[in-house]
Amino acid sequence: MKEIIKFGGLLLLITGVAAGLLAYVDSLTKPKIEEQKRLEGEEALSWVLPQVKEGVIIHVCSKGKTLYYIGYAHKDTTDLVGYAFLAKGTGYSSDIETMVGVDTSGVITGIRILSQKETPGLGSRILEVKPGETEPWFQRQFKEKKADQVAVEKDGGEINSVTGATISSRTVTNSIKEGALNLAKLIEESKEK
Repeated sequence: MKEIIKFGGLLLLITGVAAGLLAYVDSLTKPKIEEQKRLEGEEALSWVLPQVKEGVIIHVCSKGKTLYYIGYAHKDTTDLVGYAFLAKGTGYSSDIETMVGVDTSGVITGIRILSQKETPGLGSRILEVKPGETEPWFQRQFKEKKADQVAVEKDGGEINSVTGATISSRTVTNSIKEGALNLAKLIEESKEK
């Protein structure tokens, strides 16, 4: 009986120290991870709204949550060039977050997948860059399309899905379509105010 208490106490001590060390490491790395995520978001915004080279991108927020972004060609917020939004959807094995840019007429100017943990070699191929190319082929298909054209070919759309990863492909297309329709609604509501 004494040995059970002894080993139980030792196990409690070891797990307590391990938990404390994990909490300490988390407190050290969390700010760096958040900063890296912020920088990736800014880079994605400039990728999906390429017309905003010398201009400014403004966050439109409600209750502390970013609803969408507005891109202007000039720092004095003149010459509106487009909007951007974050599209989210649940893929085969993870949530997929995509930054999407659209011009003022609702045509997609670019997309950038920010996070995904899909199956390596299958769903993760939504990030695949073919030899000799500079951007992922799957993501490039969205450029110059309107929301009603955004669907995989198996659903009657114009987007070629990744072979063996239809769920991941559908998740991206459906989240972009839903996000674009939501963006149009939010912009319309803001004009009515």
